[in-house]
Amino acid sequence: MSLVYKICPRPLWQSAEREGVFAGAPVDLQDGFIHFSTAGQLRETAARHFRGQDDLLLVAVDEARLGDRLRYEPSRGGDLFPHLYGALPLEAVAWVKPLPIGPDGSHVVPDLAR
Repeated sequence: MSLVYKICPRPLWQSAEREGVFAGAPVDLQDGFIHFSTAGQLRETAARHFRGQDDLLLVAVDEARLGDRLRYEPSRGGDLFPHLYGALPLEAVAWVKPLPIGPDGSHVVPDLAR
């Protein structure tokens, strides 16, 4: 299983769980797609877009369950980032884990194995 990752504020994710679908964070809705990161992009994404934010979750998504709505497109420095065009069905979620802030102020990425 190949996974992509979404960093999400806990209240926003809890709302998605109640509704049964994740439509995206405000930046996703503004851009017209849901932003994801690969495992190798997670730390930089957390530092760049979520620095100092607590009560975040890391949502792992099975990219095979997203079909052709998931596209890898150039972004930061030409790096290819996964973007989902459409809502995220919760059935595609492999797991959800806390993304705490460490003593140095950066987020501590959990073990990405199940």
